Amino acid sequence: MAAYGRPSLRDLFDESPTPHIAHPPRTHHRDFYVATDGSFRESGGGLGVVIETRDGERVGRLSVGDRSPDNNVAEYRALHLGLDLLAARAPSSARVGVLLDHDDLAANVNAAVLASRAPTAEPPHQLAVPAETRYHWRGVMARINGFEEIRAARISSDRNPAHPLANAPDQYGHVNNEPDRCVLPEPIEPTDERVPPPSRSNRGSANASD
Repeated sequence: MAAYGRPSLRDLFDESPTPHIAHPPRTHHRDFYVATDGSFRESGGGLGVVIETRDGERVGRLSVGDRSPDNNVAEYRALHLGLDLLAARAPSSARVGVLLDHDDLAANVNAAVLASRAPTAEPPHQLAVPAETRYHWRGVMARINGFEEIRAARISSDRNPAHPLANAPDQYGHVNNEPDRCVLPEPIEPTDERVPPPSRSNRGSANASD
């Protein structure tokens, strides 16, 4: 089921652009979706994580306080945390969709994925990772390489189910006590259905892929 009455992570992913990587028709065949967000405040921010299967079953949520030095570190730290949580509950053969409201982080994830497919070739897109996030980026890279396939979609913060968890960990800390779940999605049924990518469907230009 969708978190907080919002669309499922699968729906959000399918309707959002994936920087550097065009949406293929089989994009809705991700096995797991993870939405993360990090907030920064001088008084202390937070990290939020929501994970679902493609069937909309919730696998896990986290809402924890954080004292990152800036917003970039908070965002990278949140993704690192979310992928660690997913790795503990999903097989390495999983195909993963990541939802982020940080444009540069989403672009860096997909650029790293493309570079990993042809490590000896010139990277099609340059990575621009802030120096302060390098340790968390290493953890993110390890998780990217640990799954069969992964790509990131860019969403707005007001549609990110992890946003309230990151911004109010004092209110949502109870989600950390939810029982651990290791839910596997139902097998994909063979189909000849052709699903157009957002850039070729009747959706508005705001949802078009890069």
